[in-house]
Amino acid sequence: MCEQAAERGRGWKGWLELPAVTAAAPTGPWIDLSWTIDEDLPRVPAFPAPRISKLRSQPRDPYNATELSMVVHTGTHVDAPRHFFSDGPAFDEIPIDRLAGPGVVWHLDLEPEAIIDVPHLEAARPRLRPGDILALFTGFAERFGTPHYDRHPSLSVAAAEWLVAHRCKLLACDFGTPDLPHHLRQEGFAWPVHHVLLASGVLVCEHLRGHAALAGRRAEFMFSALGIRGSDGAPARVMARPVADESPT
Repeated sequence: MCEQAAERGRGWKGWLELPAVTAAAPTGPWIDLSWTIDEDLPRVPAFPAPRISKLRSQPRDPYNATELSMVVHTGTHVDAPRHFFSDGPAFDEIPIDRLAGPGVVWHLDLEPEAIIDVPHLEAARPRLRPGDILALFTGFAERFGTPHYDRHPSLSVAAAEWLVAHRCKLLACDFGTPDLPHHLRQEGFAWPVHHVLLASGVLVCEHLRGHAALAGRRAEFMFSALGIRGSDGAPARVMARPVADESPT
């Protein structure tokens, strides 16, 4: 027990080396891919709901002022390596170029609780290029508010290792976590997918939505997350737009 406790939070390997970004011509408008922050945001049951209150309100007061209290892993957000690695960078230490750039949106037609494995990734198009952001469209965001949302797909450890080997910059999911759904976890569960990805600086965005129009296309992304000092994650306003693809296969 003592040896395991001593090792917990260690294992940050450093940022993957990524190629320079090549700009592509946009072919459509920016699309908002994030949940609006309110008190009904998707979240894990262990976390409290956000609290939004008015400290000042017109016409009683000369101005309006809103107070927000929320766990940073609520709604559309990005995980920093610090989420699982205390020796890794916190959110304010993430280079800004790790939160924006080109990538792909893959449409995966999956059953509830399906495991996304290497063959799914190798068959998906457009192909993932080194340095790409990958957004998964499974349709599960549309199931939020129903019991089906919690029966989301998840990645195998082999799939996470494939993403690292192919130098994916950031993985964005339209469900709560790339790891197993909460109700399928056995005692001693250790979030293996998060560990594989975040150890090498592959950031993780959870609770994406609204990207159906980009499925099967290349896109440009912006993950406008808050630079919270020392934080293990941050809520994000995520935007994307389609771009021209000279090599669609």
